[in-house]
Order: sequence, then structure tokens, then C-alpha cells
Amino acid sequence: MDDQVFVLFGGSGDLAKRKIIPALYNLFLNDKLPHGFAILGLSRKSMTRESYQEFILSSIKEYSRHSSDDMGKTTTFIDHVYYLSFDACEPNDYQSLKTSLETIEENNYLPQNRIFYLSLAPDLFDQVALYLKEYSVTQSSGWCRLIIEKPFGHDMASASALNERISSAFQEHEVFRIDHYLGKEMVQNIEVLRFANSIFEPLWNNRYISNVQITSSELVGVEKRFDYYERAGALRDMVQNHMLQLLMMVAMEPPSRLNTEAVRDEKVKVLRSLRKFTSSDVTKHIVRGQYASGNMDKHSVVGYLDEMGIDPQSTTETFIAAKVFVDNFRWAGVPFFIRTGKRLDKKETKIVIEFKNLPERLYFNQNGKLLTNLLTIHVHPTEGISLQLNGKNPEQDGVVSPISIDFSQETKDLPESYERLIFDAMRNDSTFFTRWDEVKLAWKWIDPISQSFADGHPLYTYEAGSSGPKEADELIQTDGHTWW
Repeated sequence: MDDQVFVLFGGSGDLAKRKIIPALYNLFLNDKLPHGFAILGLSRKSMTRESYQEFILSSIKEYSRHSSDDMGKTTTFIDHVYYLSFDACEPNDYQSLKTSLETIEENNYLPQNRIFYLSLAPDLFDQVALYLKEYSVTQSSGWCRLIIEKPFGHDMASASALNERISSAFQEHEVFRIDHYLGKEMVQNIEVLRFANSIFEPLWNNRYISNVQITSSELVGVEKRFDYYERAGALRDMVQNHMLQLLMMVAMEPPSRLNTEAVRDEKVKVLRSLRKFTSSDVTKHIVRGQYASGNMDKHSVVGYLDEMGIDPQSTTETFIAAKVFVDNFRWAGVPFFIRTGKRLDKKETKIVIEFKNLPERLYFNQNGKLLTNLLTIHVHPTEGISLQLNGKNPEQDGVVSPISIDFSQETKDLPESYERLIFDAMRNDSTFFTRWDEVKLAWKWIDPISQSFADGHPLYTYEAGSSGPKEADELIQTDGHTWW
């Protein structure tokens, strides 16, 4: 890995404190940072280098998965950290940034390899990228890379305009659009699970699979993100990126080789095969909901309309359930059911592959019941897989009953999503980052649904602490299925 400087815009923000700084520290402890590196934090706060290093230490102590008891290593890491008071909207500050970078690189004998991580408000992405070019911060003797958080636009038009402006400053191979779901261990493991196991890949098609269910449920409400969430809703916040990424990983064809572009090419083909929705299709195949007051963990919680900062007349959805189809040879006729929401009864992200039932002729007179074979990929908070089979129960006179084979990852010492993704960006591996054509096709599929919502698509309420609106259950029951 090349020696480099990691420039963190929004360096004193919440995301930096909770995720990015601990990720960098954990990479350092695991010897996954280059031998020569520096971290330059940028924010509008007036801080000295020493006070920012104290901020870094507090972040490590509170959020790192590794203990900071070894003060020798912690001190060594912090010695690589610098700070610059910086306003992303102030052009003159970019000249100061250029000067600071050159000084840091010269004093530490580092080449001019620079990663710019934009942990900023999305409406600043293009402006920062353009200023970095205009003030020659990206004109170095080495390479430059740009890491961008979501959301990337709020519809097809805004995403295209944003991409056009960023593309005038950075080439596509230099832009790393981060989706932290793609950094999760079991999401990256889907590839191996499918393509390295002969018991799954031959069955991974419409001849053997009845349906696929992708669920991402949250206990929390809108919390402090009300301003963003009112503009995004569950559709833009979760479906356009996270849920479609999981769907692509499940449905993609085997890549010709395990390299970045081959994998991303196959993911794009899935998006091209997604059945487009007309207005009547949206009504038939999508349920949206908004949480009302309820009880969670024996405590009463307010409904979405009573949350601080929310318009009492808001029609923003906090829940989405959808039935979608991938219209290609492998998946023709297989429904993909996706659902995501806030203030639900559990916190989990999982993918359930439900296989078709065998004829029950041999066991029709059994007191037990042949249950569906299920392969469940547990993404979060536990990580692992489970396989539900039918077997003979020796304690019940041989009655057929379900048995489960489970494998669970010990997540305590596994790298977190941001660790994996930052490490990949540092070594120029963009496999698990989002390419522009993925973003474009995702918005192209989402926009008609957004328009239908704006035109008055029904909005159902559900009690906080429940599994969602009853209409979501009816959506899947129409096909004779049930949510797992």
C-alpha cells in the first residue's frame, strides 16, 4: 500500500468521532495502514493540533473496538494526526489546505498521495470537489482519491448534475461512493457463499427458489436526523442504496473473474433487469407506512408526527415493503420481497432464501408438517448463516420436524464496515463501492415510485414496536408466503 495522507473533512463531526477515526485507529493496530501516513482533520472549529488530538483520543476510548490501554501505540497513532481550522465554503481556506498538505508531506517524507473523505452535508460534495481542483489541491505528483458518503443526490436529475460536477474534478476511478452495508462481513460473504459452494449455486435460480426476502428493521425512530429524513423518507434513505445493494449481491450472475469491474458489471445487470413500476404497479406492489405512538421495551414512544422537528402534516414514510422482480433468465417469476422501517419490533438485517417445497406424498400421514427449507444470511447485528431442514425427531416417534444448522461469526474482533471500506480505498480497491452507473440506474428505478408517493399513494400507520402495517403482511400473503 502506498504511503499517503488521509484528509478528513468534517473531522470533528459525529460520523468522524463514532466511525471514521476508530476505523483508522483499528487499522493502525492491525498493521493495515501504510508505513508512512498522516491524518489531517478539517472542521470549522477553532482548535489546536493538541486539542484535536485530545478529541481523537476520546473518540478511540469511546468507540474503538480495540482497547486503548496500550498508550505507546495510541500515542504513536495520535502523533500522525494534524488539524486545520477550515471552512469548506471559504475559497481562501483551500490555499491553506494545499500549503498544510505540502508541509505535512515534506516533514514526514511522504509522497503526494491524498485521500479526501467528505464527511459533510451532501450539498457541499460538488463544491468541495470543484474547489479542490480550482485551488490545485488535487494537482500533486502522486494520486488523489475522493470518498463520498450517501446520499448521492435525491433523484435522477440531481444525482446526474452532482456527478457531472464531481467528474470535472475527479475521474470515475478516483471516486469512492461509500455504502457501509457493502462493508459488512456477511454481505461480502454472499459472493463466496454462492460461487464457492456447489450445494448452493446450482439451486440459485427460479427452478428451486420460491422467493427471496430482504429485511432491514430498526428499533430507533428518526432521532436527530429529522431534517434529512423529512426530505428522504425510507425510500430514499434505505431502498435506493442499501436494500438495492443487498438485492444485487443476491441476484447477480457469477462474474467472469474476481476483479473490481467484473463484479460491478454483474451488479449493474441486475439493476437493468429490475421490472420498472407504473403508477398502478406501485399501488399493487408497494406498501408504505409511518409509525404511530406505541410501546417499546416497556416504554411509551411518540409517533413520527410528534417527533421534534417533524411537520404534523407530514406524509413521509418510515416503512417500505415491496414486491419486485428481476426479469432475467435466472430469476423469471421469483418475487423479491424487501422491507425496511423504523420503530419496528426488532433490530436486524437479514436475507432469507426460501426454497420451493417438495411434494409431501411420502409424509402426508405424518403428524408433523414439512416446513420450507430456508437459507438465512444474518447481516446485522449478528453475522452468520442458518439453514432450516426437515428431519426425523427421535423424541416424537419419528415425526418429521424442522432442524436448524447455524453458523455465527464472532463479531467482537471482526473489522467493522468502515474499517474494511477505508482500507479498500487506501489500497485502491473499489469493488465494494458504488459505481456511477449503479447510482444512475437505482435512481431511474426509484424516481417513478417517488412520483407515485407524491401523487398520493396510500400511507398506512403502524404502531411503534410492531412489525409494520398489516398491509405489508397482506402484500406477501397474496402470493401464499409469509415474512420470515
